[in-house]
Amino acid sequence: MMGAHVYKKVEVVGSSTVSSDDALKNAIEKAAQTIKNMDWYEVVEHRGHIMDGKIAHYQVTVKIGFRLEG
Repeated sequence: MMGAHVYKKVEVVGSSTVSSDDALKNAIEKAAQTIKNMDWYEVVEHRGHIMDGKIAHYQVTVKIGFRLEG
């Protein structure tokens, strides 16, 4: 079938002391260094670390979908 794609998903966790958006960006950019054909992502968990009543670290768990070659 022409145009049909098969995907694989990986789950990664990005972290940041700046923001949850930055944690997501870090996760995707790091994954892009070793994963080809990335097409989409899905945030599956958003959590963080609280220190002295303030957010100290953001963590975002994301599933990344990429096309299998061949």
